[in-house]
Amino acid sequence: MKRKVRFVVIGCGHIGKRHATMIQANPEAELVALVDIKEKSTLNVAHFEVPFFNDIAQLLAADLAFDVVNIAVPNGLHASLANSILASGRDVVIEKPMALSSSDAAQVIELAREKDRNIFVVMQNRYSPPVAWLKEVVSSGILGKLYMVQISCYWNRDQRYYQKDSWHGTKVLDGGTLFTQFSHFIDIMYWLFGDIDNINTRLYDFNHQGTTEFEDSGVVQFDFLKEGVGTINFSTSVWDKNLESSITIIAEKGSVKIGGQYMDRVECCHIEGYEMPELPPSQPGNDYGAYKGSAANHNFLIQNVIDVLNNDGIVTTTPEEGLAVVHLIERIYASVKL
Repeated sequence: MKRKVRFVVIGCGHIGKRHATMIQANPEAELVALVDIKEKSTLNVAHFEVPFFNDIAQLLAADLAFDVVNIAVPNGLHASLANSILASGRDVVIEKPMALSSSDAAQVIELAREKDRNIFVVMQNRYSPPVAWLKEVVSSGILGKLYMVQISCYWNRDQRYYQKDSWHGTKVLDGGTLFTQFSHFIDIMYWLFGDIDNINTRLYDFNHQGTTEFEDSGVVQFDFLKEGVGTINFSTSVWDKNLESSITIIAEKGSVKIGGQYMDRVECCHIEGYEMPELPPSQPGNDYGAYKGSAANHNFLIQNVIDVLNNDGIVTTTPEEGLAVVHLIERIYASVKL
């Protein structure tokens, strides 16, 4: 039996704890340390029973053997921490988004190549059964020529989420709603249909003037480079709770819609000569109490890391794809019509 893959998690917020829990639940993995700038006693992590460090310098100076570091810190710190870990000769798992600029993401990729290390970008919604099924449908060509695609993301993020002592809502650490809330769904769109051009964007701030430094809503129109046109409608101004995250496809030989709060169910499948298969159940979204996040599929990500390192597997979300999504979001913001 090959040895367990040894993980460190940097960042002990909601997502960092999710990573740590999934690592400990996998018999082929071992959680060897946690890192966070906050005091351990304030983080509710004592049950993990592993060494705790307050910064990456302490971790790297310690006599501790580890293979992979999972980065689950504010968005604006992803790239710099990834560079530090890669420079030390370890692989990295980077929570979405990979970085807040394509230049930073490209620098991380360049260093990984130089050090011959792996980068795993977290886009766990790809593992959702309806999304994985849709990838097969689109790739098979049974839909024929693509006409239109609509992405709708309507979530609640209010003062329960944007706390005064939080990095959420800041331009330098959060980056904006497309980076923090909806990059998962832009990734799915890119994964299914490729890159876009002729982008026209309008942004709005309906009810977050006192809580964030950026928009809470937007409408994006564009052309796909291959064929077809698309729109993204998004908002975090929905009252009280999330409404939906959906993708609707209109094509030559059929129509498909995946909906629900997290693209977690097939709402329409009407394709010429095609019978919809029965899909495995979707996992629920991450539950953070006052608000909900995307599907809790991090266990698949951890297994992918193990499969790549121990069994010559293939990275399911490549760093180049992570970079492409960051660049796409940059171009959406750059195309804003005032």
